[in-house]
Amino acid sequence: MEKRSEVKKQPVGHSKQMEFIRYMEEKARPIVNFIQYRTLDSVLNVEMVKEKTPEEIKQIWKQYFSAKDTVYAVIPAETFDLIWKRAQNCPSFLCALPRKEGYEFFVGQWSGTELHFTALINIQTRGETAASQLILYHYPELQKEKGIVLMTAEMDSSFLNVPEAQCIANQVQLFYATDRPETYGLVETFNHRPNEFKYMAVIAELEQSGLGRELRPRWDSDKA
Repeated sequence: MEKRSEVKKQPVGHSKQMEFIRYMEEKARPIVNFIQYRTLDSVLNVEMVKEKTPEEIKQIWKQYFSAKDTVYAVIPAETFDLIWKRAQNCPSFLCALPRKEGYEFFVGQWSGTELHFTALINIQTRGETAASQLILYHYPELQKEKGIVLMTAEMDSSFLNVPEAQCIANQVQLFYATDRPETYGLVETFNHRPNEFKYMAVIAELEQSGLGRELRPRWDSDKA
């Protein structure tokens, strides 16, 4: 893994995030990835971990990425199955990130097993030239054999720090893997009935879940 990390890292480039608007009006179409698709073997020596148990692979993954300034996860196969199934029907969604003065919205757009996030304000001002601030890479290569899907990320550190990126990543499970019909219903509305979509409903779900609580301003402390 260390040797693979020595490969020259490609910069976070441009993603046609404006496509998410068109997704609301027509069937999803594949978009061009702004970074070459990376298989799990480009990150991890798959042959060496084939004899490992899922728990051992989980520990290897966590131990390696815990020393990196990035987001990572080990997702149970059944959870990813649900996320993936719903992503086919709803390839884009909106999430909220707590900021000092309120919330900032980010649009998430699936492209294969990659999930690209761009600040909504960037899409509104730059259109198709808007750069993505966060990309989540999901690796299903071990899903059938080991029952896990590995995930890591690439982010624009000039725009997001790790806790902020983690907050965005956690909202994938919040909205796509939820058992609450009303929560996933927001994703469906965003994709298929945009005129009915309410931005404040996303904030309400986020606050109810407790995600990103540590990122919110402590008003009492500020007043003191």
